[in-house]
Amino acid sequence: MNEDVYVVRLDEGLFLVCDGMGGCPAGEVASQMAVEAILDELDEPLREPSASRAPENEGYLVQTSRLADAVRRSNQVIYNRAQEDPRQAGMGTTMVAAWVSDHIASVAHVGDSRAYLWRRNRLEPLTRDHSLVGQQNILLRVLGRNPDVDVELNEVPVQQGDYLVLCSDGLTRMVPEDAVAHAILALRDPQTICNHLIDAANRNGGADNITLVVVEVRSRWWRRVADRWTGQPRGGRDGQAHSAM
Repeated sequence: MNEDVYVVRLDEGLFLVCDGMGGCPAGEVASQMAVEAILDELDEPLREPSASRAPENEGYLVQTSRLADAVRRSNQVIYNRAQEDPRQAGMGTTMVAAWVSDHIASVAHVGDSRAYLWRRNRLEPLTRDHSLVGQQNILLRVLGRNPDVDVELNEVPVQQGDYLVLCSDGLTRMVPEDAVAHAILALRDPQTICNHLIDAANRNGGADNITLVVVEVRSRWWRRVADRWTGQPRGGRDGQAHSAM
């Protein structure tokens, strides 16, 4: 069963990957609930920063704070459902998201799904796994397991020619980082990169569902995003959550 879910809202610069807890009840339910709750929260009208900024968000941009609040809200939704339905007790999901505006990528992360920045053939991790050292499948932090969750945040400048990579551990457990960097350098086209890396992960054993989102930073795309956010409220219902292999 595929417990991964991804979201691409290109016109809003929003990208998201969730990996439901393998071996736990209703992992596929948890990952789907996570993306739906995050999108619902981000689709709400922009509140005044002073009213919406939690203490944990101090020092971050408004867009980063909104993303963090949405992730925390998704944790509450999953946790409450698990408490209400014994069949779904213990369900959870990892989550990694990037929300890009004005050449800044706001990154939020819980679990062992990862985000990377590729620039000039160097692949830089933007997240740290929330798992025991050397034990990639023993997670210390996931959405839905506890009533509160600590969301790791990062703000990363991006420029034309960069690539952002978001992926579940189905990729990182099977494909080394230098192979990911080489694929981006050699192939350049995001869909071709995705196809190549998924094939590589399957050739190397394919022990888990494999999901990745590859984003090429182009100057005209970022201008279009900025124009859209300047002229209209943030949000919209044109983005969808998709299951992915």
